Amino acid sequence: MIRLAACQYAIELFETWEAYAAHLERLCAEAAGQGAQLLLLPEYAGLVLSGQLPAAQRSDLKGSIAGIQPLIEPWLALCEGIARRRGIYLQPGSAPVLGIDGRYRNRAFLFGPEGRLGHQDKLMMTRFEREQWDIAPGRGLRVFDTALGRLGILICYDNEFPLLARHLAEAGADLILAPSCTDTEAGYHRVRIGAQARALESQIAVLQSPTVGQASWSPALDVNVGRAGLFVPPDHGMPADGVIALSTELDPPGSQWLSCELDLVQLRRVRQEGQVLTRRDWPEQLSACVAQPG
Repeated sequence: MIRLAACQYAIELFETWEAYAAHLERLCAEAAGQGAQLLLLPEYAGLVLSGQLPAAQRSDLKGSIAGIQPLIEPWLALCEGIARRRGIYLQPGSAPVLGIDGRYRNRAFLFGPEGRLGHQDKLMMTRFEREQWDIAPGRGLRVFDTALGRLGILICYDNEFPLLARHLAEAGADLILAPSCTDTEAGYHRVRIGAQARALESQIAVLQSPTVGQASWSPALDVNVGRAGLFVPPDHGMPADGVIALSTELDPPGSQWLSCELDLVQLRRVRQEGQVLTRRDWPEQLSACVAQPG
């Protein structure tokens, strides 16, 4: 059994590094104090760093991501320090990171008690990211080996594409972390429905963490709606609806943690003894689609 914490992360304005760092330390201390071994924050949580920029720059869509680049390494050092000191795994959301090719990518880092473990870039760009923001897609998927089990990261829209999660499952991931950022209830449900479908198809678990609240000072983070949740395949030993935990409000006042437990032994047992074996039967759908002669 592992204990997880997914944050409904309220976008707030922190105009100094000291205020932001104290906020993140306090937030992570709250979840760790509840016994969480892995903490998940949402997509673009790192963009809150833009609150430290001059008002004109943080209110500029492209200028804001250029402005936070000098803050990325201090942010990563802060996150690494929190993970090391508290002996936890921390996925602090994502941030737009400038690559050596001059393109920005939506990047999610993972930290553990031993330090930085690596990162996963978002692969599928939304229309907003592609057409208005010029965020470039990443390449490749990674599975992280941790003391809690093998896990992968699919950022927001990536969860709506079945082959991405299937690749992670076939590489041994039991848990997918799904940091998300959606500005409508429909957008939230698209990611959530995708997350539940991925859990069903590959008989894995998916943990979702959303942004919430309003930030008039940021054109990228202006409106945010979502609920945190932990989803599994609905089968023996699992909830009938596949929902282990779900936060109660779409837009709570302030950041809130959803703390929940995941039984990996039972999850793996479903793959062998479930009422259905969708993970095993996945290849059969391919042959079933091929027309037979005659």
